[in-house]
Amino acid sequence: MAFDKVILENPRTGQIREAPVGFSWTMFFFGFFPPMFRGDWKWAIIILLTALIAAAFSAGILGWIPGLIGAFVWNKSYLNRLVSDGFQLKGTERGASLDVVDRVLGYPAQRVQDKA
Repeated sequence: MAFDKVILENPRTGQIREAPVGFSWTMFFFGFFPPMFRGDWKWAIIILLTALIAAAFSAGILGWIPGLIGAFVWNKSYLNRLVSDGFQLKGTERGASLDVVDRVLGYPAQRVQDKA
């Protein structure tokens, strides 16, 4: 399980999404299914094809390697995609500082402004 979940909001549409931060255990165990279920077709296809190629060249032995590699990078990629699509950080599920999320992303992401 990732160490926290970030809650993001798109100010234009009002849509709210959750994005895990950290190692993706679901990607590790289930390969291309988590990106597919979240609508991240690019990563779903990349993981599926690389797993099939690795398995084909190793008689099925190395088919798990792309899921392992993807487990380290996919949550960050998914969070980056949401931020680039206009979502802004609203908070975290466990109350961690949003500065931790900025360090994971490598840049300061926009925060949702209070409407008070």
